[in-house]
Amino acid sequence: MEKKYIILPTYNEKDNLTDLIEAILNLQIFNLHIIIVDDNSPDGTGRIADQLSQTHPGVSVIHREGKMGLGSAYITGFKRALAVGADLIFEMDADFSHNPKEIPNFIKAIQEGYDVVVGSRRIPDGGILNWGIARNIMSKGAMWFSRLVLGLKTKDVTSGYRCYSQKVIKAINWGQIKSNGYSFQEETIFRCEKMSFKVKEIPIVFRDRVKGKSKLSKTEILNFFLTIIRLRFKK
Repeated sequence: MEKKYIILPTYNEKDNLTDLIEAILNLQIFNLHIIIVDDNSPDGTGRIADQLSQTHPGVSVIHREGKMGLGSAYITGFKRALAVGADLIFEMDADFSHNPKEIPNFIKAIQEGYDVVVGSRRIPDGGILNWGIARNIMSKGAMWFSRLVLGLKTKDVTSGYRCYSQKVIKAINWGQIKSNGYSFQEETIFRCEKMSFKVKEIPIVFRDRVKGKSKLSKTEILNFFLTIIRLRFKK
């Protein structure tokens, strides 16, 4: 049976991590494993992750020296997952923005023959809870601009809830990925489409975090647009 690995980057997620791990494991999905990649969270998230790994055999932890970025955290997790024989590899936020109950839908889509499955907020039946009007408009505008300039078919280019088949993770040259924040998602889907992988969007309802602080900053927003320009020029 397929080995399934969820990569969970963490930085100051002590209020969410235990409940999230329990929610994922309670789905009782066969051969499902979790790799927590913690960037030396000052709130003690790393210690909680270690405790979870001791009580749950399917959970493992990678400790990094500091806050090294979302993209590099995922790449670190991808490499570990491949090394232990993963067939399906998930990206997922650690703040409960992504509902664990959707995981079986991703697995089903991969088993139907898709290479990349994106949890989309921007297709029918998808949506966002707890965002203000201004943030929603800005997000839609940014995605529209990205899709227009880069010629992307995927509607939700920044979704961090995804599942990749093993062959995708093996095929992408991660050393060439320049993005390291939220624009990492944008660059990754760009590369997937240009490599002609079969991408499917499935609807999800994204719920803005209830506990903890958002990691989105003005720098991340700027990098999103700089990434569009860099990829367009490269194209």
